Amino acid sequence: MKSGGKLTTPCRMRRLPVAFSMIFKRRTGSNSATRRTAFANRSPTYAPTGQRPSKVLRLISVHGLLVLLLALIGTFSLLRPETFPTAVNFQAITSARAVVALLALAVMIPLAANEFDLSVGYVVGLGHILAVGLQVRSYLPWQAASLLVVLAGAGVGALNGVLVTRFRISSFIATLGTGTFVYGVSQWYTGGEQIVGRKYPGGFLLLSENVGPVPFSLILVLAVAVMLWIAFEYMVQGRFLYVIGSNQRAADLTGIPSARYKVLAFVASGTLTGIAGVLLGSELRVGQSTVGADFLLPAFAGALLGATSVKPGRVNVWGTLLAVSVLAVAVSGLQQLGADFYVEPLFNGAMLVLAVGLAEYARRRRERSMAVHRNAETSRSGEVLTK
Repeated sequence: MKSGGKLTTPCRMRRLPVAFSMIFKRRTGSNSATRRTAFANRSPTYAPTGQRPSKVLRLISVHGLLVLLLALIGTFSLLRPETFPTAVNFQAITSARAVVALLALAVMIPLAANEFDLSVGYVVGLGHILAVGLQVRSYLPWQAASLLVVLAGAGVGALNGVLVTRFRISSFIATLGTGTFVYGVSQWYTGGEQIVGRKYPGGFLLLSENVGPVPFSLILVLAVAVMLWIAFEYMVQGRFLYVIGSNQRAADLTGIPSARYKVLAFVASGTLTGIAGVLLGSELRVGQSTVGADFLLPAFAGALLGATSVKPGRVNVWGTLLAVSVLAVAVSGLQQLGADFYVEPLFNGAMLVLAVGLAEYARRRRERSMAVHRNAETSRSGEVLTK
């Protein structure tokens, strides 16, 4: 299209209110910074006119998980009207799945840069052990113990980032290796036994209790989700991670420091995992080295399944929370219908495979749409130049 004698391409800019815009405003004094910011904020319309999908298909693609969640809630409410649609069941589901939700958001951050963090299960295990053990054995205040746990998680994330970026080790191998090392530390600290405390401070116990009718863990998850949503949608740093994950070569050519942002992504993932460890310690109130690894598959299932909704083709905050909610409601409903105890791991494993397949399909569909858009823009630009 032609505007003011210059060729322009259609773009869609997401803007915050003026108050937030002033907070997140960046200087663009250099041409390099300007190019990086413009490239990160660029959000094209991928399907040209005449080739856009129908409204029904778009509704299913964008809001499919929300529709599925409402359908599951309605179905289980009809089948178990005495127990499922109750405030007690809602509190139980949100409290039990808050740790999974935090871990899903944690693994989502490096996934945006096309990296995997397989250490989150072991780190959350060590986190809950330290949250309990530092109070019971070392007699630290719960605030100091919680801070040390979060710092330990951030340190493991920094180590993962350095191994991936500095030593060029695959994120699968690097994070799996550090996770196994962390598991060994958990075994050493506990000696293979449970760490049990008789009395914990009220502030520590509040993390797993209710604030009025709402679980505190739900408030914590929503607060973290809002901060990540702002970071990924309205801040340049979050856009850079998407650009790196989409095409690292293009990101490097535009001057984006890919290695730095990958390290920061792993640090953020480790920090959230540490917070999840503190929350898990408050819930269990017992430290044991066998806890933690079981959280890995549900976390990745939530993050990858979330990439098929809200913004299909890439991981996103609200899609992740919707996916975790779908998994939680489905498992709770099946258990109330009399399903055996082994249904949850079977269901989580099947959903992980399904999530990977759907996420890959959404990614390919997004790439095809982008290719069609680029070809259409190139053709229109050529016609304008010819005229």
